[in-house]
Parts: sequence; C-alpha cells; structure tokens
Amino acid sequence: MVTLQVGVKAFLKNKDGRYLLLHRSAEKYKGTKGSWDIVGGRIEPGTKLMENLKREVKEETGLAISSEPRLIHAQDIIPNPEKHVVRLTYVADADGTPVLDTAENVEYEWLTASEMKAHDDLDIYVKEILERGILGA
Repeated sequence: MVTLQVGVKAFLKNKDGRYLLLHRSAEKYKGTKGSWDIVGGRIEPGTKLMENLKREVKEETGLAISSEPRLIHAQDIIPNPEKHVVRLTYVADADGTPVLDTAENVEYEWLTASEMKAHDDLDIYVKEILERGILGA
C-alpha cells in the first residue's frame, strides 16, 4: 500500500522583493537532497491547506503571511514504492525578521530568485521551480 502525503511550501517575499531561504538542520534532515529550502511542511489531514501553510510559516520562522498565498506549482515526490508526496508551492508576502526553530533550520538568507538559483546545495524541488522560470527573475 502506498502512503500519500501532501506538503505545502512557500516562497516568502519581503518588502525588498527578496525570498526567504532556510538552511535545514543536518541532524533532523539527514539524506535530503539539498540543505537550503523554502519554508513549509506536511499538512495535518482534516485541516485546510492555508491553515497548514500559515502554521508551518509561523512554527519555522515566527513570521505571519501578509498576503493571499498564490499557488505556483505542484510536484510529485516519490522517494520509494511505498511513499508518494504531493508538494504544493505558493508565493506569499511576509514582513519582519525570522526567528528560527533551530531544531528544523539553523540559518536563513533573503535572496532574489537569481541568487537562489545560483545557490550551492539548494533543495532539488526548489531548484526545479527556479530553473523552469515559474517564480520569475
């Protein structure tokens, strides 16, 4: 039997037009492909997508989303025959300075889309979105 999970992620944009990139904790995220990622996580079944996205942003960064999130991409992640994750990626505005949950992420950067695309060790699914030009420049 295949386990299906849904994840919600967001390119959070600040007032300067830069996006938040998080450096994952090596302890918590062993074996992931790319240690720099955007904010987000798995949804809790029975709760709405936006509730989950806002919760993940708040838990991981202490920030609140200040605009209506816009869905930009959906990806299938099938790491093995038993697991299928659907990752929904949004763009949303957020104001303020992140306060990280360091159990999950150890540092952050605000970058342009071009700077993110050139970043070393970027999450492969974020990289795919940037390379396809879905986010823009």
